[in-house]
Amino acid sequence: MSGGAARASSSPIRAATPRDLDALVRLLGALFSLEADFTPDAPRQRRGLELLLADPQRRAVLVAERGGAVVGMVTGQLLVSTAEGGPAVLLEDLVVEEATRGQGLGRRLVDELERWARGHGASRVQLLVDEENPEALAFYRELGWRPTQLRALRRFL
Repeated sequence: MSGGAARASSSPIRAATPRDLDALVRLLGALFSLEADFTPDAPRQRRGLELLLADPQRRAVLVAERGGAVVGMVTGQLLVSTAEGGPAVLLEDLVVEEATRGQGLGRRLVDELERWARGHGASRVQLLVDEENPEALAFYRELGWRPTQLRALRRFL
């Protein structure tokens, strides 16, 4: 982040509350419409968000506001890494409204999630990113994230 003047004029980042659910569901709909592996499903996204909000000690939902409206969000979940021998955080969702992209909100959301992760003893933050989303790949690369040799797999139960 840059100096105090830029910070003073920037949008606030804060913990989400249940009042934000409609905006968060809308943002996840926009995110999941970009990702080939996911489909927007408002009732499912609402249930997932409610679960996240119900456990603030192990899960973070942070929002960026502009003019009193939620325009961005990031979620993170604390887990135990046997490789690290302690806590790690999974950055699950990061999305900023298209009209407010390129203004540093995504970076600030990630910075705040990393601050939350450190405060919970995490030594690593990890995420999954769509290989066919060059803008997201470039964004994370610019923030210093590096690819691993691991590949994500899933199986529905």
